[in-house]
Amino acid sequence: MNGQTLINGGAGVVGAFIAFAFGGWSEALTFLLIGIGADIITGIYASIKEGRGLNSAVGSVGLAKKGLMLLVILIAHRIDVLLELESVVMTASVYFYIANELVSLAENLGRGGLPLPDKLRDIIEVLKRKGGVGGDGSKDA
Repeated sequence: MNGQTLINGGAGVVGAFIAFAFGGWSEALTFLLIGIGADIITGIYASIKEGRGLNSAVGSVGLAKKGLMLLVILIAHRIDVLLELESVVMTASVYFYIANELVSLAENLGRGGLPLPDKLRDIIEVLKRKGGVGGDGSKDA
């Protein structure tokens, strides 16, 4: 078996998993992944800027949370399949996490000392209140 066959086979397995797990790939999932990446990068930047440096324990917990978000979306898709819905639960989950990532991203930029437009700050506050999202991205009690 040559290298090209291995790569093609691996891509096929990954594609099959994505189709099974998420019912295909949507623009909303792409946006969410971009948001996750941007949140990680800006979180690292903000921690360095604040002088806290990088902490592997904190980073590991953050990455685990990102993985659990994707697990929730996977389960939401399987609920849609089970109940014969047209991606209703999954789409709601994806958009919830997009809002969560945007709030976290904006907070990281603020922690890093980058100015944010007042209108953007207002929108973020509304999202935080309506979604009950806390400063650390968790649901408020």
